[in-house]
Amino acid sequence: MDRLDNTIRPYAWGSTTAIPELLGVEPTGEPQAEMWMGAHPGAPSRTARGALNVVIDADPERELGARSVEKFGPRLPFLLKILAAGAPLSLQVHPDRAQAREGYEAEEQRRVHIDAPHRNYKDANHKPELICALTPFDGLCGFRNPLQAAELLSRLDVDSLKPYVDVLHAHPEEAALREVLTAVLSADRDEMATTVAEAAAACARLAEDADASDLAPDYAAYASIARHYPGDPGVIAAMLLNYVQLQPGEALFLGAGVPHAYLGGLGVEIMANSDNVLRCGLTPKHVDVPELLRIVRFEATDPGVLRPEAAPDGEEVYATPIDEFRLSRYVLPEGATPHDLTAPTPQILLCTAGSVRTGEFTLAPGQSVFVPAGEKSEVSGSGTVFRATVVA
Repeated sequence: MDRLDNTIRPYAWGSTTAIPELLGVEPTGEPQAEMWMGAHPGAPSRTARGALNVVIDADPERELGARSVEKFGPRLPFLLKILAAGAPLSLQVHPDRAQAREGYEAEEQRRVHIDAPHRNYKDANHKPELICALTPFDGLCGFRNPLQAAELLSRLDVDSLKPYVDVLHAHPEEAALREVLTAVLSADRDEMATTVAEAAAACARLAEDADASDLAPDYAAYASIARHYPGDPGVIAAMLLNYVQLQPGEALFLGAGVPHAYLGGLGVEIMANSDNVLRCGLTPKHVDVPELLRIVRFEATDPGVLRPEAAPDGEEVYATPIDEFRLSRYVLPEGATPHDLTAPTPQILLCTAGSVRTGEFTLAPGQSVFVPAGEKSEVSGSGTVFRATVVA
């Protein structure tokens, strides 16, 4: 197996302290948003044998196993991250595999440069993802029921929002959500900036109002979003979505077409190896409204907070409906019997607490290893270790 030396991405929304605290190092004062573990060519993990993507390319079947190569091709099909949100990320949605293939091929035919700021599709793959909280973690996930969204907007008592409230009351679910989101993202920017300012002030007021206690945390979250993105139409779009607070160990699965945003906290994130994002707002980056509306699933959803399912051997699995990744964890008490993790698929093991031993390596929080398919592997010690692999 290989110890991984991983790149930390300094995106502006990143926390300045969360990843340094996990790693036990001094903060630099700069945002540290994501630590990538895997073979993504944008920031592959480094090993004593070279960059992990180069190692895998040299002998895919040896590193990934025959079953994984046959099912997913000669590449690691997932990317594992530690994500540290110090400010809200963009409101976004991901395509399914067919939509991604169609969108990618269309942009290739139009010869849109892969790095063009208005390009939507970086590859032809879908991007389902799972976020597991290491600290209390806030986010938005999926549409509210239209009547619930109407009630939340109505309490703001902002005149320019009242037509949206009427639509949410009057139309069937899909039509209501589509019409309101389209109107918000297509509105005159100056007029929408005024609406956002008025709505933000109302959210701040209602967050402290005892009579609004059932929605006070939601209003506080939207007020915070508005402080980070004043005047952004995405602030109103965000109010159509479920506000979710995860406790450590809880997770969210985000499938195709589900609008979402991470607002704050530290977590372990795993996703299919893709970079396809359609943005709805809360960003200075390109928002392609027509393409976004083609991808979004306009249906109310329960956020579906996941809690791990314990297996007899102590493995706690976060069940998801896709095969490109499988995330689980072991919480090891002092003196626990070693767990055999040998598998015919590739694995990344990540320590997030305590001290764990695997092979010749002792891992502290934030440290990780890559385990080639079939490589003898067991884990012991006292702490928490996340296991990322595939279903093949």
